[in-house]
Amino acid sequence: MQAMDVRRCLIRFTIAGTAAVVAQAATAQGSIFSCVDAKGRRLTSDRPIAECNDREQQELSPGGRVVRKLGPSLSADERAAEDEKARKAAEERNRQAEEKKRARALLARYPDPAAHDRERSAQLATVDTVIATANRRVADLGVERRKLDTELEFFKGDVSRAPPKFKRQVEDLEQQLAAQKRFIVNQEGEKQRINARFDEERGRLKEPWAQHKADAAASAAR
Repeated sequence: MQAMDVRRCLIRFTIAGTAAVVAQAATAQGSIFSCVDAKGRRLTSDRPIAECNDREQQELSPGGRVVRKLGPSLSADERAAEDEKARKAAEERNRQAEEKKRARALLARYPDPAAHDRERSAQLATVDTVIATANRRVADLGVERRKLDTELEFFKGDVSRAPPKFKRQVEDLEQQLAAQKRFIVNQEGEKQRINARFDEERGRLKEPWAQHKADAAASAAR
C-alpha cells in the first residue's frame, strides 16, 4: 500500500514538473511588452498594451533584452500631419533628384564656361538679326509715310478731307508701324529673358564646372 502511494506521488511530481517546463517554454517563445501608463504604473503584457497607446512601449525578449521600442499611436490629425510631412519630404527628394539630372544634362551640353558663352552669344545674335530686320521694315514704312504726308499737303494736312482710299492707306500704314514697334519691344524682352536664363544656368553650373575642371586636372596628373 505504501509502495503504491509512493508511485502515485512520483507520477504527480512528474506531471507537475512537465507542466512547469511546458509553461516556461511557452513563455520563452513570446515577447513581453512593458510600459509605464499615465498613472505611473508599470504594466506588462504578451501583446501591445492599450493603456499605453499614448506613450512609448518596449518590446522585451524573454531574457529581458529590448527588442524594439514602439512609439505612441497617432490620432487621425497627427497621422494626417505625418503623412503631409512625408509627402513634402518626398517632393523635396524628387526636386533635388530632378535638379541633379538637369545639372548633369547642362554639364554635358556646356562642359565649360566658354561653351556656355558661345551659346548665349549665338542666341542673342539670332534675336538681334530679327530686330535689325524689323527696324529696316520700320524705316521702309517711314519712307512710305513721308510720301503720304507729301500727298496729304494737297488736302491741307487734313486726313478727313482725303478720299476713303487715301484714309485707308494712312490707317494701314499706322497699324503696320505700331505692329513693328511692338514686335521690336517684344524681341528686346526676349533678349532679357535669354540673358536671365543663361545667368541662372551659369549659377547652377559654377560648382559642376569647378568639379569637372578639378577632375580633369587630377586625371592629367596621373
